[in-house]
Amino acid sequence: MLIILLLLSLMNSAECYRLLGLSGKASFEEVKFAYRGLARKYHPDVSSGDQRAKDKFIEVTIAYKWLLNTVPREINQRQTIPTHQAGHRDSVANVSGKQATQAVQVQVNPSLSPLEQQLKASSYQQLQQFLKTQKFPRAIALVESLAQRMSRDPEVIQWQAIVYQQWGRFLIRDHQIDKARIYLRKALQTDPHNRSLWAEVEKDFHCIEKIT
Repeated sequence: MLIILLLLSLMNSAECYRLLGLSGKASFEEVKFAYRGLARKYHPDVSSGDQRAKDKFIEVTIAYKWLLNTVPREINQRQTIPTHQAGHRDSVANVSGKQATQAVQVQVNPSLSPLEQQLKASSYQQLQQFLKTQKFPRAIALVESLAQRMSRDPEVIQWQAIVYQQWGRFLIRDHQIDKARIYLRKALQTDPHNRSLWAEVEKDFHCIEKIT
C-alpha cells in the first residue's frame, strides 16, 4: 500500500506507461492490450489474496485510468462524471443489480487534492463497471484501496458499504450463507448511519432466514 500512495503522489504519464510496460509512443490499442494482460495476471480472483498482487492490480488500474484522463485525444475517450450536491448519503434507495451502479455518484469534496479528486472520479467509473459485471472481488479491492487513502470521505465510505452489501447479496444467491453474513455485517459497520442501506441489508437477512 505504501508503494501505491507514493505512486499517486508522483503520478505522471511517463510513470503510467512504465507501469504498463509501454513506451511513451504506445497507441490506444497497445495501452488497452497491456492493461488487460496485467489485470488478468494480478486481479484478486487469480492472486488468491496475495497482497503484492493486489497492490500491483491497483497500480496498473490507476495508471491505465490516469492515461485515459490525461493523454491526447487519440487515446482519451473520457466519460462525463455525474455529480450532485452533498448531503444525500441515504440516496441508495435500491442498491440491487444495475441500480447499484447508478446509485454511486461522485461528489466534489473540497478537502481532497486535485489528484485525489481525479483518482476518485476514475475509481467511480471502474467501480461502476465492476458492479455491473458482478466482479465483486475486484470492486472490493478497488474500493478498499480508495478508502484507505480517503478514509474521511463520506461518499467513499458509502461506496465501500454498497460493495460489501452487493457482494453479500450475491453470496446468498450462490448459497454461501456464512460468508454472506460476514459481508452484510461489514456493510453495516462501514456505513452504520445509512438508513437505506440498513433497509437493504434487512431484506438480505430475511432472505437468509427463509433459506435456512
